[in-house]
Amino acid sequence: MAEELYFASETISEIKFKIIASQAGIRKILINKKSEEITGVEKVNPKNPHVAKVFKQLREYFNRERREFDLPLDIIGTDFQKKVWNELLKIPYGKTITYNQLAINLGDKKVIRAAAAANGANPIPIIIPCHRVIGSDGNLIGYGGGLDVKQKLLELEGSCSLSLFRKE
Repeated sequence: MAEELYFASETISEIKFKIIASQAGIRKILINKKSEEITGVEKVNPKNPHVAKVFKQLREYFNRERREFDLPLDIIGTDFQKKVWNELLKIPYGKTITYNQLAINLGDKKVIRAAAAANGANPIPIIIPCHRVIGSDGNLIGYGGGLDVKQKLLELEGSCSLSLFRKE
């Protein structure tokens, strides 16, 4: 019997979120993705308790009422990816680190490319704060939800000002 996965969507702060959850917890958060990009979901059921809780906590986050998330996660990835994602969870709200620092925190600055790839493969953005990793020169680099969303998240957390990135 196939595992039941639950799907629901909601727009919060002008960002379209699609959530995929299992009985164990949140499996994926998709940001500004089209529905046809979602595969492997058997059951559409927004009543899964994990789904309702993630939307509530995301609304609180965008209203600046929440800095940390308290959600059960059902993370699927390689051991290395999980190690990177656990390291991302240590980056405090309102702070950023560079990809180089991420690799150093993992114990080997030579894994910078692998760490960046794992960062980019993060299935649960915002909750696992991959948006808090920036380039060594301070530039915003890559984000699955788009650089505009990354900028918005960092500004929300007070770790940067969007005015630094706006083109006049």
